[in-house]
Amino acid sequence: MKNIICTVCARGGSKGVPGKNTRLMHGIPLIQHTLRQAAASGIFTTIVASSDSEAILDCAAEVPGVRTLLRPASLASDTAGKVPAIRHAMLAIEERLGAPCDITVDLDVTSPLRSPDDIRAAVALLQDGVPNVLTAMHSRRSPYFNLIERHPDGQIRTAKALPGGVLRRQDAPPCYDMNASIYVWRRDVLAAEDRLFLPGTALHLMPEERSWDIDSEMDWHVVELLMSLQPPAPRPA
Repeated sequence: MKNIICTVCARGGSKGVPGKNTRLMHGIPLIQHTLRQAAASGIFTTIVASSDSEAILDCAAEVPGVRTLLRPASLASDTAGKVPAIRHAMLAIEERLGAPCDITVDLDVTSPLRSPDDIRAAVALLQDGVPNVLTAMHSRRSPYFNLIERHPDGQIRTAKALPGGVLRRQDAPPCYDMNASIYVWRRDVLAAEDRLFLPGTALHLMPEERSWDIDSEMDWHVVELLMSLQPPAPRPA
């Protein structure tokens, strides 16, 4: 049986939506939505919340079965990358358990609309030859059709071009928006790589209604509305 762990990383110094990780979303602290989804997936041997904030860790510990890990300040600054924080959590849990973690799954607190089925489906994609799995949705804007930029010559054009151009969005190559929801790694890959995009990286597609990521107050209200249209969040056992 594989040792599959879940990390949920949450900094205390949120800028876009201050205090969002413990702010109530439909009567439940935001971080607890993700922790409940992890538990409801039924695939994890260990679920760990990592944070530099004792208040966030206390909130996470209210969910039965969740372990907590105090993250070093050096891994919680505005310039710190997320992958090193996830790696730190994996190595710390390995030390506590005295056993290696075969697979590490990180769930982002700010994407609480995923389902336990999404988590299971993303992990199932980690087959032989696949180093890691990311989640995304079909992009609403195409760099070949209606995503534009100012080019070095000062002219406004589409971000990418095809010979002859693209007359209809449907004719453009498929593009995807990362939704910052689920990341899956093999142990050796997470131990060695800071990159997300690797040869063989797999993609689990999710619908737009489960792909919203909270970066602003407007995002918060949109997610709150979308969550009201979903079934109730899973309750811890």
